[in-house]
Amino acid sequence: MFFSKPTSEQAVALAAVFHACELVSQLANTGEASSDEMSLCMSALLNQNPDSLSQIYGPVSGLKLGMDSMERLFSDGSEETTKDSGEILRYVVSILYLARKLSNDKGMLAKIATGIENAERQSQHFSITHDNVYANIASLYQDTVSTLRLRIQVSGSSGYLQQPAVAQRIRSLLFSAIRSAFLWQQLGGKRIHLAFYRKQLAKLLPAR
Repeated sequence: MFFSKPTSEQAVALAAVFHACELVSQLANTGEASSDEMSLCMSALLNQNPDSLSQIYGPVSGLKLGMDSMERLFSDGSEETTKDSGEILRYVVSILYLARKLSNDKGMLAKIATGIENAERQSQHFSITHDNVYANIASLYQDTVSTLRLRIQVSGSSGYLQQPAVAQRIRSLLFSAIRSAFLWQQLGGKRIHLAFYRKQLAKLLPAR
């Protein structure tokens, strides 16, 4: 079976997965993450009917964190990953796997869609990064994604991971990563691209 080569749109969607996973790592290890980058991820998650990639993510420069992370792992010398980059790659691979599993569970997808719509309406009353919105999304994550056989084990400082506010933000970011993984798949992204076209994916990333 033949597969088409990856596209620049696929590269951007995959970079968004890396972006959210980098923020997960930052929160887990430091308890903090950029409010602007958190807002970008939440906006991408809550925007369920976009007309274009730019409508989901805004200017591609906003995904610099994810693009840099992806480029480090996929370009020459990527085999020599650090502990941190290996952790990010583990998150990304797990997210892509979960997205594939979820795509076959229509009942859970419907439940997720309803929950995201409720969170989007809630964000209009508060803000897209309000504590109540994070709590709502995190609860939805626990009721849906966390019930699947594969559960993402986030590594970091137990002192931060045990803080409810941090845990809620991490679950929200994982949800955002899954949303971008769905987009990657909808655009034709496949596991074979990760196996054989990593360097090409890195080269397709926009300038920043």
